[in-house]
Amino acid sequence: MTIAYRVDFDGSYLVANVSGDLGMTDVSGLHEHLLKSLAEQPDALLLDLSGMLVADPLSLAVFTAASRQASRWPGTPIALCAPPPPTREFLDSHAYQRLSVFDSLDAARARLRGDPQAALPALSDDLLPVSGAARHARDLATDACLRWDLPGLVGPATLIANELVSNVVDHVGTMMTLRFSLRPRYLNIAVRDGSPALVQGPDGRSAAPQHGRGLLLVGAMAHSWGCVPSADGKVVWASLRRPDVA
Repeated sequence: MTIAYRVDFDGSYLVANVSGDLGMTDVSGLHEHLLKSLAEQPDALLLDLSGMLVADPLSLAVFTAASRQASRWPGTPIALCAPPPPTREFLDSHAYQRLSVFDSLDAARARLRGDPQAALPALSDDLLPVSGAARHARDLATDACLRWDLPGLVGPATLIANELVSNVVDHVGTMMTLRFSLRPRYLNIAVRDGSPALVQGPDGRSAAPQHGRGLLLVGAMAHSWGCVPSADGKVVWASLRRPDVA
């Protein structure tokens, strides 16, 4: 891989420096880096492209794919910042017009500070892989829904939280983090664990058949759900459509 990817936290934002010559052979590795950054669930992901040139314009589709995932979960804005003129010319083409491109990191920060939806409420807790974890997950789901005036989502949110946490207890056995986050159109539920083995998601990616029945229930209740790699394992997430949003 000829692309270097380095990340730093900047307050509630995550800033990733992407440098090198981006070609098609770099797409898979860069896509995984971007997914791992999204798994951190920052308020925004700022990509510093000042040191990145484009060897193959088609490779820029990796940012479109990452933005599509971000819009489904975790609802994190992705900003492409400070691309050099040759890269900016490709990004300004019709194929990439839906990407958010800024002249600098400061310009992106200024836009995000003016966006009331850029930082929305979240509630999380770290759980041990023990039998009482699922009950605690249900209690936390109820707390989140009532705190954010979403009583109609208590039922599906508690079921999804129960199944996601139970899967970790039954099949993974690592510490986990359960997180609820309120987005403009969805209530997001995510469980991060310490196993890199991805579960079967709607995109057809790999993994363990023993997770299937619980995740069938999740799939039946959720608007959408999936699994992405994280720096030290994976995140299984699900979204519920907010009934208070038209």
